[in-house]
Amino acid sequence: MSEKIVVECLVKRSRQFVWTCYNHPEHIVNWNFASADWCCPSAEVDLRAGGRLHTRMEAKDGSMGFDFEATYDEVQDGVRVAYSLTNGRKVQTTFEDRGAGTQVTTCFDAESEHPVDMQRAGWQAILDNFKRYVESS
Repeated sequence: MSEKIVVECLVKRSRQFVWTCYNHPEHIVNWNFASADWCCPSAEVDLRAGGRLHTRMEAKDGSMGFDFEATYDEVQDGVRVAYSLTNGRKVQTTFEDRGAGTQVTTCFDAESEHPVDMQRAGWQAILDNFKRYVESS
């Protein structure tokens, strides 16, 4: 069993709006990267159990990029989304009302190639970018 990593943020928007921005391709391409020198040129989402998630992340200078692919295991509209990456690692994200905002929490299986702190920092940076995008939309 691999180590679990948790990242989270509080987004000052309604849960349904946060859910939509997190799961719809037209929004994903605007936030799904960790820093300003990266981008997400494409996202495909079939948001149902058994459906596929595919996003592309690339350095803006074209020096590198990778595909992020998964199969959805569970989708509870507005509440929870869980998926399995192509390497078998599990990811789940929950959306909870918190006062005037929404708590977004992602828990994922660590991989063995990179240090846990590096993985946590990368996923947290993406989630922080998500928060900025949603709150400015």
